[in-house]
Amino acid sequence: MQNWLLPEYIQDMLPDEAWRVEQMRTRFLDLLRKSGYQLVVPPLLEYAESLLLDGSDDMDLRSFKLVDQLSGRTLALRADITPQAERIDAHLLNYQGVARLCYAGSVLHTQPVGLTRTRELLQIGAELYGHGGLESDLEIQQLMLQSLAVLGITDVHLDLGHVGVFRALVSHAKLDKDIESELFAALQSKDSTALQALAKPLDATLRNALLALPTLYGKCAEVLERARALLPDYPGMSTALADLRIISGKLQPLVSSVSIDLADLRGYHYHSGMVFAAYHAGSHDAIALGGRYDDLGKSFGRARAATGFSMDLRQLYRLLPPQADRMGVCAPHSDDAALCDKIAQLRAAGETVVVDLLGDVALRKELQCDRELVLRNGVWQIVAL
Repeated sequence: MQNWLLPEYIQDMLPDEAWRVEQMRTRFLDLLRKSGYQLVVPPLLEYAESLLLDGSDDMDLRSFKLVDQLSGRTLALRADITPQAERIDAHLLNYQGVARLCYAGSVLHTQPVGLTRTRELLQIGAELYGHGGLESDLEIQQLMLQSLAVLGITDVHLDLGHVGVFRALVSHAKLDKDIESELFAALQSKDSTALQALAKPLDATLRNALLALPTLYGKCAEVLERARALLPDYPGMSTALADLRIISGKLQPLVSSVSIDLADLRGYHYHSGMVFAAYHAGSHDAIALGGRYDDLGKSFGRARAATGFSMDLRQLYRLLPPQADRMGVCAPHSDDAALCDKIAQLRAAGETVVVDLLGDVALRKELQCDRELVLRNGVWQIVAL
């Protein structure tokens, strides 16, 4: 048995990636701190019912589970930090006004979410609680785009959607939950054949609206104009379309392009309003996701208006251009007081100084140094290798 092998879709981070990912994490948290967000660090392991989003079979299937030997209850390894942030807002902080939280930590998935993705993601994100207006939607979406920029990700495309459009249709028709779920699945998978079969027994207005949803994708102004013409003005419909018009207009200057997809129902079981996803040419999958989820807090006994976003640092790292190695200074191993002082001075100035314990010139390349300290005329000096 080769005990050095790792499970499928689980990888080590070697030094180059690990250092750069840590720099990205620091930049992200610094931006969030300056924006008024408070850092929380929830545990990796919790009781399963606390981590599984209400009504989301997807999250249940995505979570590793085990039995707690102390209590006998089922535990789960978190697959998403958002429910933990919601729990902290609801029961530990218990703010009556707006709460802004951010986080950075590992999450585990039973299955990879993409062809080239790891099952251990390094999730970073931000959540805003206690405000249900467009101002907080805009703040979160702008913050997500600023975060991508500070991490070095440019040429971002933003996709906007609104689950309120689909909900307005199914709520007005008072559809059976099973039919609603089947319609959701057909729309999410863009299965036009299944959608036509499911919509056939429905009244003409609802049927035509559902069949139109997959076609309502593209440039914001064009999609919204067609949506107003093709979709019935059921309660909530006009508000959802107006919200998309306002937000898309404000975000246009911040990204390469913005589009609207009214059939995008990602997270439909827990999202309650506007949803959004950022894309980049270097990735087959979305590089950041988010949306409004005002109803999620009821699982913890305190529903609050909420919106947020998250992304995976390990995925983002792969979109960055290669970085030139920063080479250090090699120093001999010695108790010389002057040498120790020189090493301390260089490190205080930001230099990497590596003490060569072996003194083997043939192995010096492994130390990643392009200079060395040598004693000349009684003074320790830096010379090129």
